[in-house]
Amino acid sequence: MMSLTMRWYDWAGLLGVALTLVAFYLLQAGRLRGDGLSYQLMNAFGAFAVLISLLYAFNLSAFVLEGLWLAISVYGIVRGRRARTR
Repeated sequence: MMSLTMRWYDWAGLLGVALTLVAFYLLQAGRLRGDGLSYQLMNAFGAFAVLISLLYAFNLSAFVLEGLWLAISVYGIVRGRRARTR
């Protein structure tokens, strides 16, 4: 039988997954804009939290996915900020 012991980094990963999924749901429901700061921040923080959890229970494919997800989110934040200042 397998024991399920949750550590703080497991909770961080679950929070990151939840944040990313809520952002995607709100986008699909028309409650957030894909180029909006709220959507980008939710994705960035969600990916960051999952990356933190992966440092303790490493999975290469998930790490690559979340690293790129974070990078793309940061790109969107920077691009949106530049567009708003023009």
